[in-house]
Amino acid sequence: MRRITLASAFIALLVLPASAQSFEGNWSCRDETGGKAGILTIYGAVYGFASTALADAASGTGSITGYQDGVGFNDGGLKSARGIQAGRIVPDPTRGTVIQLETNDAVVMLCAPR
Repeated sequence: MRRITLASAFIALLVLPASAQSFEGNWSCRDETGGKAGILTIYGAVYGFASTALADAASGTGSITGYQDGVGFNDGGLKSARGIQAGRIVPDPTRGTVIQLETNDAVVMLCAPR
């Protein structure tokens, strides 16, 4: 009985960091100027992005790979139109936990939970 309890507690501790870094849900994104850029929705292994700009090629859906500290964008409009490679979960003093969307060179958007 002790082994089962000990194993359960150990597994719960392993899962805790992953659940604390959840990236699923709706995120309101702002660009590097602080202007509204769009809405990012992440569920499972897919994402959707709705840009505030009319006919923006970044709008649409794509697939992601989840990591402990965020997501990697595999395809879709954000990757092809804006060159976004990753979304990293970071703490923000005013908004709590946010996702910063990054290209190879820079952070281009900051997304707060909605």
